[in-house]
Amino acid sequence: LIRLVFRRHVVGRSQARLIVQNDDDRQLLVRERMALEDQIVTICGAGVNLQKFSPQPFPKGEPVVLVHCRLLWDKGIGELAAAARLLQQRQVVGRIVLVGMPDDANPAAISTEQLNEWVRAGLFEWRGHRDDIPDQLANCHIACLPSYREGAPLSLIEAAASGRPIVTTNVPGCREVVRHGDNGLLVPARDAVALADALQSLMQDTELRQRMGARSRFWAEMRFDRALVLRETLRLYEQLIPQAPRCREAAPADNSFLRQEQSI
Repeated sequence: LIRLVFRRHVVGRSQARLIVQNDDDRQLLVRERMALEDQIVTICGAGVNLQKFSPQPFPKGEPVVLVHCRLLWDKGIGELAAAARLLQQRQVVGRIVLVGMPDDANPAAISTEQLNEWVRAGLFEWRGHRDDIPDQLANCHIACLPSYREGAPLSLIEAAASGRPIVTTNVPGCREVVRHGDNGLLVPARDAVALADALQSLMQDTELRQRMGARSRFWAEMRFDRALVLRETLRLYEQLIPQAPRCREAAPADNSFLRQEQSI
């Protein structure tokens, strides 16, 4: 049914355009004949405020890995727990911090009981919901999101803007933010051993963290600046709507019309 709707209301309309957040989704739409190649525009996420999320010196002390997301099984939190246990067995120095809450409306939500069990086992520190994400990133050394699939994960874009190296999975969305060996490490989804290995390599190498963190900020400035995303979005409207220049005057000062759900 979805394919039929797309073929009728997108492919059949020359002025129709689709905005996708990653090239994997672009290829899927073309492959399934749900849109034509020239009807699809890739804009990776809603952008990030580069002043609010800015590089801070790495904190002193043991390495801290920060995971901030909805606490769902398909975000790879189960694999993260298994990886944390491996790091514990290897006696790797460092902590893994979870920031976020389960989404109780989602069938993939992780129960509070399970989260507390992991905390009691010493695998995680769980801080729950926080409104101070820039501070949380400033006080970590590595950002991580072992998700099974994303659109354009805001948590990783914020981490990149904050100048942090990233460990994530080689899946749609996540690989839009991380270039393996450049600003972070990509591992297979659902692979706790590979995840533990990647985390360990960064937890034990200060120079590597600093180099990859600097590259994360570089890519944030080149690709994820909210002002850049805004210009790209308005340019698309200007191409399709004759009176589009008025969009600039009507655009909310806080760019609220660009806010969108970042994950699938």
